[in-house]
Amino acid sequence: MAKVKTRFICQECGYESAKWMGRCPGCEEWNSMVEERENTSLRIPGTNIKPKAKREKASRITQVEKLSTDRTDTGMRELNRVLGGGLVPGSLILVGGDPGIGKSTLLLQSTYRLARSGTSILYVTGEESLEQIRMRAERLNSLHEELYVASETDLTAIEELIGETNPKLVVIDSIQTMYHPEVTSAPGSVAQVRECTGQLMRWAKEQGVAIIIVGHVTKSGAIAGPRMLEHMVDCVLYFEGERHHTYRVLRAVKNRFGSTNEIGVFEMKELGLEEIDNPSEVFLAGRPVGVPGTAVTASVEGTRPVLVELQALVTPTSFATPKRSASGIDHQRLTMIMAVLEKRIGMFLQNQDAFVNVVGGVRLDEPAVDLAIAVALASSFRDRPTGVSELFIGEVGLTGEVRAVSRIEQRVAEAVNLGFEKVILPSKNLRGLTSPSGVQLIGVNSVTEALKEAMGG
Repeated sequence: MAKVKTRFICQECGYESAKWMGRCPGCEEWNSMVEERENTSLRIPGTNIKPKAKREKASRITQVEKLSTDRTDTGMRELNRVLGGGLVPGSLILVGGDPGIGKSTLLLQSTYRLARSGTSILYVTGEESLEQIRMRAERLNSLHEELYVASETDLTAIEELIGETNPKLVVIDSIQTMYHPEVTSAPGSVAQVRECTGQLMRWAKEQGVAIIIVGHVTKSGAIAGPRMLEHMVDCVLYFEGERHHTYRVLRAVKNRFGSTNEIGVFEMKELGLEEIDNPSEVFLAGRPVGVPGTAVTASVEGTRPVLVELQALVTPTSFATPKRSASGIDHQRLTMIMAVLEKRIGMFLQNQDAFVNVVGGVRLDEPAVDLAIAVALASSFRDRPTGVSELFIGEVGLTGEVRAVSRIEQRVAEAVNLGFEKVILPSKNLRGLTSPSGVQLIGVNSVTEALKEAMGG
């Protein structure tokens, strides 16, 4: 008789335990431990040992043949940018994002353009019917003969569909709805997600077929399932954006065939997603002039510099504990910069509420935007506006110093293209930097010097 083992697995992070716990020790999520039974006599698909004669042998690295990475143009420039130049045959790509953000719309539009160029596509969905996919395709004007669709959740049946249609690209929407019949867990469980992704990875590598899988996200914004899921795939893309904003950002956080932290910017319209060629111009459109609490900075996302507007509002609080609200930047970073302004500059912010927002729903993670945050906060607190043609770049340290940042040439060049006349940046970045015509580059060593240049004190 087969021995059956019982274990409890967290459905958020994949933590395993021999007994049930109310709170997962791995991700500290409540009520996420689910019981799963493992039959040890059951063969795990894909893990059978090869015969000794067929096993791989070690080779000298100089004798290994080069991998042909001829990329396929997806027909969408922003998607090509994030992928590193196009779709690589045999790659496994994971796309995550909040529900309703536009993942299926993006994939349907891109697969239509690929099908239009002669590439056969198999689009497998486990969440919608074929009629629903047809309705969306008609709305997006994305109907094509080379685009095959199927509503299936059984992985063995999907393997047969791949053999029948012989596609160059397979889209699985979503991995949480798929199941392997030899795994006893329910669809969406950690065991099913891990096994289905492993099987798809083997198909992609053995047959040279590019596979895109859609993954659900947790409440914190991370892709649901075990963290190992992101390690198994070749590329991880996050589709970000606010529900009430029309702009969407496709961000690469892992890419074995291109640059990481690359972004593509789209705008959601009635007929689908439209690519934004110049995000800086879009994010700065409608910027208020002569209003305190605004500052513009240059953030580098992958290979692209993007100019964004930061808005701050500092107002007296009516509560014992003042509020600190940050949208688009790290909350802890905001708290640190406010502490620097209070300790090093002498601003009394202990009784002030502070709200900081990045216009356009963009998420900024790099420290080069610190100086713009500090200037926007000081501008709102002192009720003095900054110049409409001024740009602020620099990392702020705990002693109030302004540290140098990377890729300053690209940031300044983007500022020149959009007509900025004054760039306040770290003094160390001025070494070897040629000032473009029509732009004044001012180096500063501390936040105090930056505020004097921006507001006269």
